[in-house]
Amino acid sequence: MNARSKALLDRAQQSIPGGVNSPVRAFRGVGGAPPFIARGQDSHIWDVDGNEYVDYVCSWGPLLLGHRPPEIVAALDQALATGTSFGAPTEREVELAEAICAAIPSVEMVRLVNSGTEATMSALRLARAYTGRDLAVKFEGCYHGHVDSLLVKAGSGIATLGIPDTAGVPRAFADTTIALPFNSPQAVADCFERHGDQIAAVIVEPVVGNMGCVPPAPGFLETLRELTASYGALLIFDEVMTGFRVAFGGAQARYGIRPDLTTLGKVIGGGLPVGAYGGRRDVMSLVAPAGPVYQAGTLSGNPLAVAAGLAMLRYLQAHPEVYAQLEARTAQLAAAAPNGITVNRVGSMITFFFTPGPVTDWESAQRSDRARFAEFFHWMLDRGFYLPPSQFEAAFVSAAHSEQDIERTAAAIREFFSAR
Repeated sequence: MNARSKALLDRAQQSIPGGVNSPVRAFRGVGGAPPFIARGQDSHIWDVDGNEYVDYVCSWGPLLLGHRPPEIVAALDQALATGTSFGAPTEREVELAEAICAAIPSVEMVRLVNSGTEATMSALRLARAYTGRDLAVKFEGCYHGHVDSLLVKAGSGIATLGIPDTAGVPRAFADTTIALPFNSPQAVADCFERHGDQIAAVIVEPVVGNMGCVPPAPGFLETLRELTASYGALLIFDEVMTGFRVAFGGAQARYGIRPDLTTLGKVIGGGLPVGAYGGRRDVMSLVAPAGPVYQAGTLSGNPLAVAAGLAMLRYLQAHPEVYAQLEARTAQLAAAAPNGITVNRVGSMITFFFTPGPVTDWESAQRSDRARFAEFFHWMLDRGFYLPPSQFEAAFVSAAHSEQDIERTAAAIREFFSAR
């Protein structure tokens, strides 16, 4: 039934490490071979063998409107008619920067890059330059891209592969990072008491998506804001996943917290590769060529990515009802799980944790029954529902998911648990 996908995986392994270009795609967390995707439309994808799935990966978050929404396709057609890359300023870059700054009050200036990894790497370099300090605080289970110094207790991909951190990172780089338990205000307070005058920044996924969806406990983000301000460190919200997904202005709008710097990606590219970092004007003014902090990229502000992102943001601004629809339909999915399963949800991000206890941090997430999750994953895949192939990844609902999609998915979830 999946002969073409299996043949492609065998072929890919001869020229691509592990046969995939990002590790979680290899299905190591659930077993079996991944389907190779041929096309997508609205909430559905089809693989090269002709199998159809309701897609809850949504390209790991950016496809808030589903696959090939007409507004994005039209914007791309228009951009293609003028060129694919210039390595020079364009008007749409300015328009996208203005749209981001207007939507997120904490972002007074913004620099476009090509990926979330570039965004977090650059924001951290900028924070160190601004403060003159070297240490960064991150949280166990949070993933901030494959930045050398941040691949410490980094959640999803690392956990799925069973790698303790990663080879190839000098110890000196890792030593600049302090990893603390997520949702532990006391751990952060103790850390600042010991190292406060050396900490340049605290970087956090305000809603974690990379140990599965884990929301912040009441008061946790507020504590981060208070402590960083008190000790002269910067607070960086990594909203690569949450930006424009959990609310139009991101998690910081949802929770009412104003960070110093914000990293963005995914949704602001409308499905194309893009990233951004931005924040306070006095901090961002240090970025070259305005200041001494160097960061560059030939494809930064790529015309196609910028056109798609601008179309996405304009659509969301004009249709705020999208977020209420996403909330309602994702809540409907969450309600399908029985007692004994922990369901975490924030907006249209959701994870079914195969553990009865609450999941509030990396330690509690790891109590999940991974074998049971793998069984659930394949049950759903065999019935035409494509979920993230790891217990430690959030699933996503898009505005293209119909009421029928959600009802069919919820019925399959209930059937799995009733049969077992």
